[in-house]
Amino acid sequence: MTNRAFNRDGLSVALVGHRSLLREHVRSALGDYGINVVAETEETDRVLPLVRASSSDIVLVDLDCLGTNVLETCRSLVRDTGVQGILAMTQRSDDGMLLRSALVAGVRGYVSTFAETAEIVDAVYAVAGGSVVVGTTAARLVAELLRAPASHSEQGMLSVLTRRELEILDLVARGYDNRRIARLLTLADKTVRNHVSAIFGKIGADNRAQAVVHAREAGFGLVG
Repeated sequence: MTNRAFNRDGLSVALVGHRSLLREHVRSALGDYGINVVAETEETDRVLPLVRASSSDIVLVDLDCLGTNVLETCRSLVRDTGVQGILAMTQRSDDGMLLRSALVAGVRGYVSTFAETAEIVDAVYAVAGGSVVVGTTAARLVAELLRAPASHSEQGMLSVLTRRELEILDLVARGYDNRRIARLLTLADKTVRNHVSAIFGKIGADNRAQAVVHAREAGFGLVG
């Protein structure tokens, strides 16, 4: 996949979900901030051609109403289109398996279907900018998951990383984008990009969200 450069002005979004009232609410909320909804569909088998035809930057998916093939659709979007990210809306913020599976499938974050307009918009911009975001409703669950003991397999996987790579992976797991990491560590943007690519290769991650899952299961990305 080749990501298009993040352009805050004229950002375009595709909406995927069965609930027309939710799509109408999101479309109105994004439109108030100049974010264009350029495509909508209720059917997962129409998502890929629709996103390709509309050149959508972000795909906003309603996880609650799309059936079991929604995660495979997310994988295909990441693998086969130029979307900058997938943002999931869900009421099931207490379903740890669903949240983890969606991250592995390439979803970059969650926002509650009950979220305020500003939270939805902030999440869309954050995902477009390369960050991994979690809405406030899911924050408590995620914090509990992060406190779980690290698995031996995840610890072993990360043992191949250098000290600098572990430092960068920890910041990636906190949701920081490459530019912010570069500022924090006083490194060039290109240097951080190279480190992140090397990390992905060593731990077998196809994308940033998968790297976050591996890192958090090993205890990285903890704050406080």
